[in-house]
Amino acid sequence: MKKVAVVVQRYGLEVNGGAELEARLYAERLTAHYDVTVFTTCAKDYQTWKNEYPAGKETINGVTVIRFPNDEERDIEEFGRVNMKLRETFDSGDGDFDPEFLDLWFRKQGPYCPRLIEALRAEKDNYEAFVFMTYLYYTTVYGVPEVHEKAVLIPTAHDEIYLRIPTFQKIMPQVKALFFNSASEKRMVNDRFLTGELPSAIGGCGVDIPEKIDVEGFRSRYQIPSEYIVYAGRVDVNKGCKKLVEYLQQYNAKRVQAKKKKVPLVLVGNNALNLSTSDEIIPLGFVSENDKFAAISQADFLVLPSMFESLSIAVLEAFSLRKPVLVNGICETLKDHCLLSNGGLFYHDYDEFCSCMDYLMDHPKEREEMGKNGEYYTYCHYNWDDIIARLERLIEI
Repeated sequence: MKKVAVVVQRYGLEVNGGAELEARLYAERLTAHYDVTVFTTCAKDYQTWKNEYPAGKETINGVTVIRFPNDEERDIEEFGRVNMKLRETFDSGDGDFDPEFLDLWFRKQGPYCPRLIEALRAEKDNYEAFVFMTYLYYTTVYGVPEVHEKAVLIPTAHDEIYLRIPTFQKIMPQVKALFFNSASEKRMVNDRFLTGELPSAIGGCGVDIPEKIDVEGFRSRYQIPSEYIVYAGRVDVNKGCKKLVEYLQQYNAKRVQAKKKKVPLVLVGNNALNLSTSDEIIPLGFVSENDKFAAISQADFLVLPSMFESLSIAVLEAFSLRKPVLVNGICETLKDHCLLSNGGLFYHDYDEFCSCMDYLMDHPKEREEMGKNGEYYTYCHYNWDDIIARLERLIEI
């Protein structure tokens, strides 16, 4: 059986992150045709890269996982200073970056794990392909050059300032193939890096709905109201959650003035904003997969305020449960999901947010039809068998 490596910054059942979950789901499904090994770090937390998992080898759901310790944790204040210098260079219009400074930035960005890179160099001839997940991290930037002729890169890229770092002009064209999460991501990467002639495919992520969703247990455990909207993912500033809470509180104030009930927001995911529970904001923190699906299945719709997504598993999960979505229209990928599926609405500012909220709250029949549209869209475009077949074709090039 041919051997395939998956290289990702974090890996584990407890790891909370869309790209990391996607990497795990790929690795587990590739075991049907390959001997799969994951090369990763000992980190659980993407903010500190602290070594929390033990170094060495273990097996998770049939996948061999080899973890390497990071040589340093991220000093958040120090990274902030280095990151500010990077942004100031971009803002000044000076694109002439000192290579030593870029090396410093990637080291501070992390996870700084030279031993993982050394292992890739040593194992290069033993694997058919190396599937790298996420363009931005040290593991990809320094790992791809070591095995570039065997590298399949899943960029999970979105239109952010870091994509303009000159290093990626070298990294992207080096790989043997690119595997994208969406058509909009493919357009953006090919336009920016002139990679249109490289072998590529659009993959993304399928959705596995549990056979039995414990709705009653979920409601009793968390005292959930009968009507609410839901957010699923990391609850932090970078995901737009702070702005979402502000928008919703302003919107609910208007509803109270109009003698309408407030719309509660249930947030599923690590509560990095330390939000307190109230009659309109209900942060559940990290919950089980079954509770997450229960939360989505009982909501009126899912809201996703992030400006930067290359796919959004949460949107596909909501669609699979026949729930419409309300998303940030600044993100082309999320906007495309809505336009191609007719399963959701999108907004660009507070006024549009309010208009979309009003429409979805006041039109339950239309909400139901949008949810059905989303389910059909996911079935057609994000089927696991098709996704893995496309990835395997790139591996075999």
